[in-house]
Order: sequence, then structure tokens, then C-alpha cells
Amino acid sequence: MSEGPIHSMTPTTALAEGERVIESFHPDRATYWRDHAWLAAGAMALGMAVLWAAGNPHVWTGAVGGLAAVTVRAFYVASDELQARWDLTDRRLLGPLTRAVRLAEIRTVRGLGSAVQVVTASGDKHLIKYQADRGTTEARIRAAAGLREG
Repeated sequence: MSEGPIHSMTPTTALAEGERVIESFHPDRATYWRDHAWLAAGAMALGMAVLWAAGNPHVWTGAVGGLAAVTVRAFYVASDELQARWDLTDRRLLGPLTRAVRLAEIRTVRGLGSAVQVVTASGDKHLIKYQADRGTTEARIRAAAGLREG
């Protein structure tokens, strides 16, 4: 099966005449795996707590189940998530496929773990995931959109 524009994890929106890409944001592989390790640890603890609360004598199986679930998910979606790219232009923020946000419409830029959430004036939310330096990504988008820190 060919990887066409329908499955692209990079921007497919054409640049306007005179528009230029200032910077591209790519997910960081080490950050992706670190985040999933923390997610696995949480799932393991939660699975064990649920089994303990239910009176199951095999509490350890909750850890196995939590680890297995997160590991399968991590490997299954890694190929897509690690190919995602967001392009910051002098006019817009372009995301995978046809996601496009005019800089003037951006109202909030905030960090969520290793991700950066961009919220528009109309309430649309976009997530730029697995950033190695989330603070720098936030600062660059804020500066391009003319927003103050915070």
C-alpha cells in the first residue's frame, strides 16, 4: 500500500504566494519512548490498584497487563507519531494533512507534558506532541503569533 497524502503525517496544505516556512517541529524519538515509559508505569500501578481493591490475590497481573497494553500501543503508533511534522510559517501554523491555523487566530500556547497545545480564538485545539524542548517550541510559536509569555 502506498503512503499517499491521505495518510501523510506532514503538512499537505500549499504555501500561499510569498509565504515561507520559518521552522519545522518534529517529534523527538527519545521523548516519545520516555513518555510511554511513564505511561506504562502509571498503567501498571493503576492495574495493580484495581486488582487489589477488587480483592484479587494475583495483584501482580495488573502490572503485566498495564505494561503489555502500553507497550503494544507504543510500538503500534510509533511509525505515525514519529513522522508527524508541524511547520511554522510567517503567516500560519501548518500541521499534518490539511491542518492550518492563521497566526492571528492563535489565542493560547501552553505546554502539556512534552506536548505543546495551540488553542485558537474559535476554540480549536491542536497538539504538537513529543517535543524534546517544549519551552522553545512554545516560545517560537508565541513569538510568531505575537503573544506574550504565560
